[in-house]
Amino acid sequence: MAFEEKRAWIMAAVTVVAYGAYVALILGRAGDTPLAEVSYAAILLWCVGAAIVATIVLHIVVSIVSPEGADRKDQRDREIGRFAEYVAGSFVVVGAVTALGLALVEAEPFWIANAIYLGFCLSAVLGSATRILAYRRGFLPW
Repeated sequence: MAFEEKRAWIMAAVTVVAYGAYVALILGRAGDTPLAEVSYAAILLWCVGAAIVATIVLHIVVSIVSPEGADRKDQRDREIGRFAEYVAGSFVVVGAVTALGLALVEAEPFWIANAIYLGFCLSAVLGSATRILAYRRGFLPW
């Protein structure tokens, strides 16, 4: 397995776990209160921070355990990475446009922040899935 594919698996797994933990914590705090009134900022920041740290630590661990290819990228890796970033960028845009729309209708900050966070998470998962599929099934640039 190419090292960049390992990185994509790490990113996808960490993102799914972090977002799942965030949703579970928010829903657990909500109880009978409306979601927009739940204190979410600290949980969101902790989940994002934990995901960043976990990704870095897991990349280091994978680099130590299987160092072959950890320090180099070839042309195929660069092309797959570029294509995956193009694909993943669409969800960043969708999240930003959704947040802008929510801000324009004066929605609660909870919904705006969560639209942005969901956009980032979907972007990371879609970008990782694109990388994994390109490594597994082959990649034909357009």
